[in-house]
Amino acid sequence: MSITRRQTLTALAGSLAAAGVTAPLTAASQATSGGAPASNSGKRVSIGVSVPAADHGWTAGVVWWAKQAMALYPQIDWTFAAAANPEKQIADIETMLAKGVDGLVILATESAPLTPVAKQAAQAGVLIVNVDRGFLEPVADIFLEGDNKAFGRTSAQFIVDRVKKEKGGKARIVILEGIPCTVNSDRVNAAMEVFKANPGIEVVGQATGNWNRQKALEVMETLLVKNPGGAKGIDVVWASDDDMALGAEQAIKEAGRAKEMWILGGAGMKDIVKRVGEKDPMFPADITYPPSMIATGIQLAVGVLRDGNRTKIMPFMPKHMMIDVELITPENAAQYYFADSVY
Repeated sequence: MSITRRQTLTALAGSLAAAGVTAPLTAASQATSGGAPASNSGKRVSIGVSVPAADHGWTAGVVWWAKQAMALYPQIDWTFAAAANPEKQIADIETMLAKGVDGLVILATESAPLTPVAKQAAQAGVLIVNVDRGFLEPVADIFLEGDNKAFGRTSAQFIVDRVKKEKGGKARIVILEGIPCTVNSDRVNAAMEVFKANPGIEVVGQATGNWNRQKALEVMETLLVKNPGGAKGIDVVWASDDDMALGAEQAIKEAGRAKEMWILGGAGMKDIVKRVGEKDPMFPADITYPPSMIATGIQLAVGVLRDGNRTKIMPFMPKHMMIDVELITPENAAQYYFADSVY
């Protein structure tokens, strides 16, 4: 996909608007057309960006959007690293700190292991912009995330409402969880609250798919064996990520059970959105959760650090920003489908 600098700025502005933020983008945009962002001493601003490796569709989108955003600011000294596990990410961040970065934009592989190194960076005076997966302590200067509790509630309520219309409110469902982190906990706990409030919903299986298609395929195979069909079958799969939804679908089809159940995933993968719009019975809906939020975090870091004096900006910045999630249905799917998107 080719994309112009103007198109990228427009997309990032949309992400910031969704988070309710406009001023930092304005400042950051001015930095690209004016002089090089620098501290009061004339030193160029240095920012490290640390994200998970592109091991599934959503994180591939994160890596792509991060690179698009960094390319807008050639005056910044960037250090970028993608890590396959927490140990690698901690080492990456320690390397960035050794280089003397002014700021860090971090999307954690996992919340708990990354909290100590983020705390260390904050204590050293480094600006911390935390995106998506929160730390276990409030060490970040800015925390930007999607509304994962709303993700869980909205998706679970869709299942409950549809089951009431089609099956009298009774259904056997299985849960596919993601990587252990605040995102997963918020989604799953919020969804379970909705399911528990509806006694016709029976959760008959719960497993961790790590937001990975192959892992979800494997755990779904096991869940299918444990719930062989009929009165002990599965009616709905709640997958907290579209990659896992596709892995679950593969297992279901290979078992010859595609007519028995349907899947609700989330994150707005273009392939799923297209199928929702086409009224594919396997995917009646989806939930938005854009990987472009990493680019918003990068914009915020540039906006704060561009003049070398955080005290002028930080008192006016909200510490916690949340991006809304939306329910994608056949009626509105066209609004969320972008054929040239990387995700």
